[in-house]
Amino acid sequence: MSDNPTPLVPVEGWHVMHLYYSVDHSQWSLLSEAEQRQAKTELSELVQEIRSHKDTQLLIFAVATPKADLGFMLLTPDLHDATHFEKRLTLALGPDVLTPTYSYLSQTERSEYTTTSEQYGKETLIGEQGMAEGSEEFEAALKEFDERMKHYLQHRLYPALPDWPVICFYPMSKRRAPSDHYNWYSLDHAARAKLMKGHATTGRKYSGKILQLITGSTGLDEHEWGVTLLAKDTIEIKNIVYEMRFDEVSA
Repeated sequence: MSDNPTPLVPVEGWHVMHLYYSVDHSQWSLLSEAEQRQAKTELSELVQEIRSHKDTQLLIFAVATPKADLGFMLLTPDLHDATHFEKRLTLALGPDVLTPTYSYLSQTERSEYTTTSEQYGKETLIGEQGMAEGSEEFEAALKEFDERMKHYLQHRLYPALPDWPVICFYPMSKRRAPSDHYNWYSLDHAARAKLMKGHATTGRKYSGKILQLITGSTGLDEHEWGVTLLAKDTIEIKNIVYEMRFDEVSA
């Protein structure tokens, strides 16, 4: 393996790793107080090194319940960098102290169900609001929409995640179950887009309370998407997930 491999950077977007570890307290207790302090210092220095890497973010969180003790969410363009950082994080407190309990690899991506400028103009501005195509009012509204969508796409592909106190992650896949005659992938694009619109409407109700990042993982891990929710209160996590269960696309 080359010491300087060719970067593995997507055409657009970043790689994302969710990493969960349990702490082997028996191994940790074998270290002297001085060794423990040194291990903590080395982990802290590694975190700062990763966070100072170009276009890289690292969130650190404690995990509620004994499923794990410690978690990291790593976003960085180059898969080689992501893998290198992951191996170093695993060993940062010393060999065998951190034991991986769960991990997930995905990529930030654009949504294929985003409303286009043409659709917004035809369906919303003309169809719903009765504007005349090409009018000053129409052009101003279309420009405002384009700016809003530019910001939205930037967040989807290159998010700046806030340091909020609550984080929730879960993977998901769309159903394809012949037994109940439902297959997401047998629906045409228009039908899928209509169903996803319900999710988007629900999500907008939590603006300022929930930051949602959907990352794609088809072919990268065992599910098709990863869902990361950041919040300031656990009740908002519970509320949005519960409410979305009633959207037709989830029901």
